[in-house]
Amino acid sequence: RLSDTEASSAGGLKMSSEAIDYVKKPAIDFIKESWKLMRRCTKPDATEFAKIAQATSVGFFIMGFIGFFVKLIFIPINNIIVGMG
Repeated sequence: RLSDTEASSAGGLKMSSEAIDYVKKPAIDFIKESWKLMRRCTKPDATEFAKIAQATSVGFFIMGFIGFFVKLIFIPINNIIVGMG
């Protein structure tokens, strides 16, 4: 068995209970909060799922059109800039 001075000089083999509690308490709190959240969550019914899927689809569609038009506008601008050099 190593004494306190030997443990600290041997790379800190001995850990204090404060250091363990510093890591342990937030981990335990996180696990408790996660379990609490999992118990409160419910599976969506068919109508709620349909609304979420529809909203997501509309979002993808809008973002696709925005990306398409940005690309459509910047291709000629890029050709003009590159053509000048």
